[in-house]
Amino acid sequence: MKVAVGADHAGFELKGEIVRWLESEGHQVNDIGAHEFDPDDDYPDFAVAVAWSIRAGESERGIVICGSGVGACITANKVKGIRACLCHDTYSARQGVEHDNMNVVCIGGRIIGIELTKVVLESFLNASFLLEPRFQRRLDKLNQVEQNGLP
Repeated sequence: MKVAVGADHAGFELKGEIVRWLESEGHQVNDIGAHEFDPDDDYPDFAVAVAWSIRAGESERGIVICGSGVGACITANKVKGIRACLCHDTYSARQGVEHDNMNVVCIGGRIIGIELTKVVLESFLNASFLLEPRFQRRLDKLNQVEQNGLP
């Protein structure tokens, strides 16, 4: 799978480990950055870059890491067509894709370590949207809100 990965200074170290692991698992990684540690960089820059990689069709899914994952999640969700969620457990990571067609997972680099991150990402990357009427109906409503601001 083509996966965009981005992180600010708080996720920089974890991102390096994730990129190496994803590549070892056979994924094509689009490393958005940061490419060097900068304690003054800002998570919105990387969250938007990952989101735009998906919008442009360069990546199928995205991973954004900041300190808590919250700011990255808020930012990524501002980009049309992006459905991002903060996930630190396997159930949310899998179910977010299966039920909500989530395409970006956000991780708190100061919250979980590499081993838990790996299993969360396995759940996220191995899941597929379930083509059941109730999930499609809900996704259609979500898209309606995104288009018009109304349910």
